[in-house]
Amino acid sequence: MAPDTATRDFELTPPDNARLASLCGPLDEHLRQVEQSLGVEIRHRGARFQVSGGIAQTADAEQVLLDLFAMSERGEVTPERVHLSLRELGMGDAATTRDERSEPRKSAAPAKRANPAAEGRTGEDMRVRTHRGGIQARGPNQKQYLAHIRSHDLTFGIGPAGTGKTYLAVACAVEALQSDQVRRIVLVRPAVEAGERLGFLPGDLTQKVDPYLRPMYDALYEMLGFDRAARYVERGVIEVAPLAFMRGRSLNDSFVILDEAQNSTPEQMKMFLTRIGFGSRAVVTGDITQTDLPAGRMSGLRHVIEVLKDVDGVAFTHFTARDVVRHPLVQRIVLAYEKEGSR
Repeated sequence: MAPDTATRDFELTPPDNARLASLCGPLDEHLRQVEQSLGVEIRHRGARFQVSGGIAQTADAEQVLLDLFAMSERGEVTPERVHLSLRELGMGDAATTRDERSEPRKSAAPAKRANPAAEGRTGEDMRVRTHRGGIQARGPNQKQYLAHIRSHDLTFGIGPAGTGKTYLAVACAVEALQSDQVRRIVLVRPAVEAGERLGFLPGDLTQKVDPYLRPMYDALYEMLGFDRAARYVERGVIEVAPLAFMRGRSLNDSFVILDEAQNSTPEQMKMFLTRIGFGSRAVVTGDITQTDLPAGRMSGLRHVIEVLKDVDGVAFTHFTARDVVRHPLVQRIVLAYEKEGSR
């Protein structure tokens, strides 16, 4: 065996055929997913597993299998859950080095992985509580983002699609509303595709803006349920508004989210940020690499990074392709575009 390769043997306990079937997936689909992602070879007979490959990769594969087996006690293991476990592994904190993970284990029993980023904070602090259950922040950047939202009146989440910027912001807004920290949620988005002129679309203001706010609506429906979210919208507890219609307003006791902020102009960004009233929090999300503004127009999000970078009370979280938690193809697409943009 080459000096930089290893074989790890371990047993998943307590033996449970139903949990093992859930872990492995149909025709060992989940094991193949781990093999392909980490470049290892996995063999198993019953609850006994053997993983062969690079020293660090076999340690990672063992950790993923242990985590997924522990998860199988609480519910079915799905390809999505396997993907997220692999992504969380890739997001691991620097303090948990590969050398540490490659050390032999004293016990093969499932155990929670240490999270140095969470020192001084409870596991519950890393979760957002909604009516439909808890939402877990994944990886150090999402955890930093969540901490920023909870401790700052103005937070920026900047990075590629699929990193959870909007989803976590909506979750925090729902949590704040449920705990009576705010009286309403205001969802804002530039309607760039229609040039901010929405009159040609049928319906009232909410119906005109609905197509542009669909991602935030989807998150609300998932966290509140369709009926509850619809009632909140009808009563004005949840408000939707195009960015162009925010001028002149003062938003007190509100949780305000500006999504797709890369499509705002510097003037619109300044206008939005000066709407923040007493008892309010604001989260601004966007991806400066996907601006839909006309050629020659500067993005308000790109501009505000420089303007507010040293202002107290303002927090920035920058996400990268490593933080993408969607389909693994999305991460490869983002990386390919980043590589093309760097040429």
